[in-house]
Amino acid sequence: MALAVTSSSTAISGSSFSRSGPSSDPKALQICSFRLSELSHVSQRRYSLKSLKAESHTRNDSLVTRASTLITPEVEEKEEDVEDFEQLAKKLEEASPLEIMDKALQKFGSNIAIAFSGAEDVALIEYARLTGRPFRVFSLDTGRLNPETYRFFDAVEKQYGIRIEYTFPDAVEVQALVRNKGLFSFYEDGHQECCRVRKVRPLRRALKGLKAWITGQRKDQSPGTRSEIPIVQVDPVFEGLDGGVGSLVKWNPLANVEGGDVWNFLRTMDVPVNALHAQGYVSIGCEPCTRPVLPGQHEREGRWWWEDAKAKECGLHKGNIKKEDDTTADLAPAIVHDIFESNNVVALSRGGIENLLKLGNRKEPWLVVLYAPWCPFCQAMEASYVELAEKLAVKGVKVAKFRADGDQKEFAKQELQLGSFPTILLFPKSAPRAIKYPSEHRDVDSLMSFVNLLR
Repeated sequence: MALAVTSSSTAISGSSFSRSGPSSDPKALQICSFRLSELSHVSQRRYSLKSLKAESHTRNDSLVTRASTLITPEVEEKEEDVEDFEQLAKKLEEASPLEIMDKALQKFGSNIAIAFSGAEDVALIEYARLTGRPFRVFSLDTGRLNPETYRFFDAVEKQYGIRIEYTFPDAVEVQALVRNKGLFSFYEDGHQECCRVRKVRPLRRALKGLKAWITGQRKDQSPGTRSEIPIVQVDPVFEGLDGGVGSLVKWNPLANVEGGDVWNFLRTMDVPVNALHAQGYVSIGCEPCTRPVLPGQHEREGRWWWEDAKAKECGLHKGNIKKEDDTTADLAPAIVHDIFESNNVVALSRGGIENLLKLGNRKEPWLVVLYAPWCPFCQAMEASYVELAEKLAVKGVKVAKFRADGDQKEFAKQELQLGSFPTILLFPKSAPRAIKYPSEHRDVDSLMSFVNLLR
């Protein structure tokens, strides 16, 4: 893939992975030139050793020892050339995004590029500019971005005097997907297939021309998938210029930065931002799969909103997703603090929720939230739900919670209409089946209106 360098580029130093030159010791040169086939024959090995020390007519054991000492430093030197990025990540844990960006650009020069998505990744470009070093920017054009995003791309190019290196999906693959499954198949069978064609494979091609890339990932962006991302790592998914496992390095300068601080930085530096942000969009992707978030919602909830929270990765950062084992069904920490703690909120057991399902005529209506305490979407609505419980306590409405992750998840899916966390159900006094709250508005007034109209 032809990759253009920004117009501000100057001479770029080579990769820091340079190896030391060969030894000037002629003996070392001759010894290190042995072929494996020669080393397997004693007579040939003796002959080669004699040629190094002409005055010796018999095998000289000290010379063999000399050979091993000459070869050993060469091996050790190669081992030192292999960067320990896990250790580097620890060293940079307290570093600022500017320091991290400078280190990345200094280390990889023209073999590294910033991945720009059209959202707050513009912060990365601003940090790169502030280092004073040449830098490259690339982006994936899926063909389904918002018009505002394309205008934002143009504004960024003009602001920084650069040319963004665009990568596009394969036209044949897109055509096959649309012809076979339609334009909006992801609403029915999940977003992974479409993202694989429009984003993951194009990204794979782009990264094959690099040795490292820079992303805008933050730990506070997504439940379960980004909470432990390091500052720098060997990319666990994609390959780089040299090919093979470990050939690509991934930098995340904003890993430890909170979203609010990123936005304060953007406002302070007066840089271009996507017009969609002013309309309530926080995390911005393709137009059919992105929508504004509402008060009380986590920023990532605006992406693929019809799917479970832990699936909210398109595949570009698949390495963030941990594999489940036989003992856990969710990407949750082993110990978490419970939420919705209030005297007005009843904690239902599996037996309690089953009894509630069986009752045809209830003495009072019940409002129940199906939740997972580790889910940030549930955490975001905790205050409004507790406040609602206080108001409904005097209206004869029972308010409850049921933890529906882990072993209870399949039951909740089959019997309680669980789609994603949180799911809110109203059990009226007379209706045999629970009514699922259909809205994403989880403020007190919206929930109260739902209850008043149906209880």
